[in-house]
Amino acid sequence: MIRSSALFLAGALLAAPLSAQVAALPGEPDPIEAGLDSPAVRYLDDGVDVLHYDIEIALPRGAGTIRGRTAIDVARDGEASEVVLDFTGLRIDEVQVDGAPATGWTHVDGLLVVPLSGGDRHTVTTVYSGTPDDGLILGETVHGQPSAFVDNWPNRTRFWVPSVDHPSDKATARFTIHAPAEWMVVANGALVGPPTATPAEVPGPEVGERRTWVYETRVPHPSYTLVVGGAEMVVDTVGLAACGSAPASERDDGCVAVTTWLFPESVESGSPSFRRAAEMVDYFTELVGEYPYEKLANVQSATRFGGMENSSAIFYSQGALAAGANIEGTVSHESAHQWFGDSVTEAAWSHLWLSEGFATYFGALFFEQADGPEAMRASMMSAANAYLASGDTARPVIDDRTDLFGLLNRNSYQKGGLVLHMLRRELGDAHFFEGVRRYYARHRDGTALTADLQAVMEEVSGRSLDTFFEQWLERPGYPVIRVETSASAEGLRVGLAQVQGDYAPRFEIPVDVQVVWDGGTVRRTVQLDGSGAEIVVEGAPADAQVVLDPDGWLLHRRADAG
Repeated sequence: MIRSSALFLAGALLAAPLSAQVAALPGEPDPIEAGLDSPAVRYLDDGVDVLHYDIEIALPRGAGTIRGRTAIDVARDGEASEVVLDFTGLRIDEVQVDGAPATGWTHVDGLLVVPLSGGDRHTVTTVYSGTPDDGLILGETVHGQPSAFVDNWPNRTRFWVPSVDHPSDKATARFTIHAPAEWMVVANGALVGPPTATPAEVPGPEVGERRTWVYETRVPHPSYTLVVGGAEMVVDTVGLAACGSAPASERDDGCVAVTTWLFPESVESGSPSFRRAAEMVDYFTELVGEYPYEKLANVQSATRFGGMENSSAIFYSQGALAAGANIEGTVSHESAHQWFGDSVTEAAWSHLWLSEGFATYFGALFFEQADGPEAMRASMMSAANAYLASGDTARPVIDDRTDLFGLLNRNSYQKGGLVLHMLRRELGDAHFFEGVRRYYARHRDGTALTADLQAVMEEVSGRSLDTFFEQWLERPGYPVIRVETSASAEGLRVGLAQVQGDYAPRFEIPVDVQVVWDGGTVRRTVQLDGSGAEIVVEGAPADAQVVLDPDGWLLHRRADAG
């Protein structure tokens, strides 16, 4: 791997001449729209692989302009004649390839195209400036203090860093951040030494005294989780976790520090939500596998989401923490993302459920272990009710829509989590969790598609799961089950039939049926398919109560309910 070591402090910008193309730029270009994706984007299979980002950025105190420099180490195959990077809304001051001014580069409609020739490794450096339109949020905290926080999902990294802004291309990163001296600054990875005074000659916005922070991560990340954040914050350690099971840790004891980064005014109100944050890391480490990153910082920030799972530095809604809301469920969800979404990343946006469905389900599993089975059951019931009441049921979970924000729906989250719950019931705990561990081990620090998960689960269980994955993930909808009863000489006849609309498949599913009456209870498991099924319960009277899925495993609606 080629690493770029050039920094502002090494004079990269101090004497950097502007290329001739800068004079033709009237200023910052208009930004493109965030959240749109195309399955035919040409650069996703262009023979170029990003290996490492070396990001240097000078931040203002709150709203203002930035000055940035990003050196990207890339590998190319013999057919690739250019590297195509996403970048929008900021003025490009210079482009270099391997330390020399680049020629023939273009920057049009949010794509920076830089010609490459000779050799299979190159460093492409871009110097830029201006006010980010998105991605890097410059402004004030909920308490009115200046701050700067990155908020990338889904493809908003391009607003502040030239990048391949797609989850399929993961890379390591180094950050050099020049910020107001009173700020605490966080980024992915480990802090490389204590912050130092920034030399006066380093270019950047006028903020008075500054400090320079350097972070580095040797673990590949998807671009949407590469973040920096700065403000006046109080940093506390919740605890140490994953001791002996965190190979990226740089601590002598082999543990990772689980910390909180809260605004001074929010420490009292925000801290309670993180009281079990270290326990969550220990639980997921034991259940799934080694913790993949150097640390886990839980950061109050300017994210537009309730929580954003940035690798090793989770960002949370500043308003919720300031108000003292209990966001412990969000903490568990985002912590689970460190394994699923961050370490094992969906290779295509359409498979987002491999991130959000896993985080939804494993986030709930922590509470099953910590608070008991009823907590898990309540969580699954809540997920099912949210999905059934939504307008998302007419679309499949694996969804090729190009509106990426639209993927943040009940399919990716709740139905995705419920699919895992049903798969657990289908395979049994031993096979299901062994499959999860093997899936994580096989695709850790890389990417995966749903077929990769299916392949592992089939290996572990020795079963074909084509029908299960196809009906629940590639087709829309859910089973609607009508129950009909009638008395007979043999006992109570219970008939089950699927009556959902033709937009959805006729599911092949096991249905647990419990028949209850005074003096008796009978449970049966019925294999239901398109033709329906019938059982006879001896001794049950005509007025016996029929309960479907009494343990809450199956996503369904009962047609005769209510």
